[in-house]
Amino acid sequence: MRRPTLRFMASHPAHWIALGFGSGLPRIAPGTFGTLWAWAVYLLMQRWLGEAAIGWVILASLPIGWWACTVTARHMNIADPGSIVWDEVVAFWIILWVVMPTGFIGQLVAFVLFRVFDAAKPGPVAWADGLFKQGGAAEPNWWRAGFGIILDDLVAAFCTLLVIAAVRAW
Repeated sequence: MRRPTLRFMASHPAHWIALGFGSGLPRIAPGTFGTLWAWAVYLLMQRWLGEAAIGWVILASLPIGWWACTVTARHMNIADPGSIVWDEVVAFWIILWVVMPTGFIGQLVAFVLFRVFDAAKPGPVAWADGLFKQGGAAEPNWWRAGFGIILDDLVAAFCTLLVIAAVRAW
């Protein structure tokens, strides 16, 4: 399966999560759509949850996301499908959790920086992306692949936060 459908997403709870509740279904730029969805959901969470509660949601989202990404990648038979966007969701939530409170421009800068790091994969992001690749493996280790899906986005988030911290310090 190259592109998941609504039917595929509805066939398993892990698919709903991994595909960002549908935000990963667009053919063009699913990671960007997933990040936009994450941004909107974060703003909604801020209305009803405190900072600590959001931190707990993020913390719980990591192992749940690892499971969902693993199951969905295995069902798609692709080690790192572009339509899996839960990695972008959790990574961007971490960024927003750290930089908030900030206005729209600050959030937009964080969004753009994260998308650049995630898409271009410079330096440490490329290293993290390749760390769990299993090219040519007859039978991929799906749990390893699921962790790899999430890891490079966490590194992209860290790089984004480093740039923001450097700009703020300067």
